[in-house]
Amino acid sequence: MNYLNGNASDLPGNHQTLTNYQATHFAYQVKDKVATITLNRPERKNPLTFDSYAELRDLFRNMCYADDIKAIVITGAGENFCSGGDVHEIIGPLTQLDMPGLLRFTQMTGDLVKAMRACPQPIIAAVDGICAGAGAIIAMASDIRIGTSRSKTAFLFARVGLAGCDMGACAILPRIIGQGRTSDLLYSGRSMSGEEGERWGFFNQLIEPDQVISAAQIYASNLANGPTFAHAMTKKMLHEEWDMSVDQAIDAEAKAQAICMMTNDFHRAYHAFVNKEKPKFEGN
Repeated sequence: MNYLNGNASDLPGNHQTLTNYQATHFAYQVKDKVATITLNRPERKNPLTFDSYAELRDLFRNMCYADDIKAIVITGAGENFCSGGDVHEIIGPLTQLDMPGLLRFTQMTGDLVKAMRACPQPIIAAVDGICAGAGAIIAMASDIRIGTSRSKTAFLFARVGLAGCDMGACAILPRIIGQGRTSDLLYSGRSMSGEEGERWGFFNQLIEPDQVISAAQIYASNLANGPTFAHAMTKKMLHEEWDMSVDQAIDAEAKAQAICMMTNDFHRAYHAFVNKEKPKFEGN
């Protein structure tokens, strides 16, 4: 069986279509192989609830089996991205839980970040307005972040008496903006402006607020029409090489690239180049 020709996805348990997925706790739509997830409580600046955390975690986990989705955009409705955990529906109830209950919650939130990092599709966060707490973590856990001049990103855990080490922040954020800048944000809990975020490398670019979602979707569409098997390999290696020495990383990349050289997309690109044509990638 030639798995690179797509037969592997036909094996039981390895195939799932998510184009017609019906979300319960946020808005979800798919166009041209790009899924757009919209946190959709604009009247409260799109806070998360226990249920939306769990549904996001499960959806990103299932993305590993969804060969009809090639890239993902995550954004917020209205003029804000996400204000974090809902004060009334999450923060209040947490003050009543015992240690086992609290640990189940913090492990669940961490599992959302694990699922985002493990899914093969590149994730583009379109961030306007407030991006705070768990919202800032979701943006951080994405692969690409597009912001606006009015983006205000705050890892505000210290401001509510919690440590900055939440959902992987102490591991992931320094790799994006550096240790010193991360320390500043996590100790102070202050907001990082859009301009500061772009200057520090948190945002890949800043766009006008009325264009940020469309810009993210165009970016995602370009990725979705590219060599998506290779993109998935890039994402995998970017994540896994954090724990490798340089020599180990070079060896791992040699194996990863050799696998990509077996794909039909690689052969399509070669023949297109020879024929002076633009390659048409199919993700296999």
